[in-house]
Amino acid sequence: MAALLQVNDLHAGYGRAEVLTGLNFRLDKGQVVTIIGPNGAGKSTTLNALMAVLPSRGQVVFDGTDLADVTLEERVMLGLALVPEKRELFGTMPVEDNLVLGGYRAMKCKLPEWKSELERVYSLFPRLKERRAQLAGTLSGGERQMLAVGRALMSRPKLLMLDEPSLGLAPLIVREIFRIIETLREAGTSILLVEQNARAALEVADHGYVLETGAIALEGPAAQLADDPRVIETYLGSARKAG
Repeated sequence: MAALLQVNDLHAGYGRAEVLTGLNFRLDKGQVVTIIGPNGAGKSTTLNALMAVLPSRGQVVFDGTDLADVTLEERVMLGLALVPEKRELFGTMPVEDNLVLGGYRAMKCKLPEWKSELERVYSLFPRLKERRAQLAGTLSGGERQMLAVGRALMSRPKLLMLDEPSLGLAPLIVREIFRIIETLREAGTSILLVEQNARAALEVADHGYVLETGAIALEGPAAQLADDPRVIETYLGSARKAG
């Protein structure tokens, strides 16, 4: 199967500080792939480099297109969508206006029935429909995360990239977010998930990569990684071992 995303020898960082030191991974169409690892390993840097938020060197091929010299805006139009860790919503605008703005790519590309995507997002996140006239800045943390994911889905992306979607959320809301990821996976959405909650990430993913100090330390089917003694010891803790 041809990869939807193929990353070869990716280097990126901040100024003179190189964070990614030769990253290699792939994601096939319809897969959920997760990148787990400790703070500072380069997980968010990876997504920002893929989105051209950060300069990088190496090869990134997305849906058959080499992304060398392709700008952030052009990557969005090709079908990449990033939900950043800080969500970056338009706080002074209503929920529904945030969602409609997310549909820019679909409108620009004249994708058929793009307006129906709004109802799809509302079916995934009923709470957003209830609060569609509410200002985004007044939402709870969990609702803001739902809105950020929903806004990204409005563009009908070929690849949805999620940066720490569970960060700072209550356990009940975390379960809801991962339930939505599972639903998207079942619908065939391709997802690249960067997550510190290794247990939840490996439960929902098809394939996983462990990132340590800017390079891949381990990789394999998610279920296999979840049973790997090194992953259990470092990321899942003794509760996973006992279970």
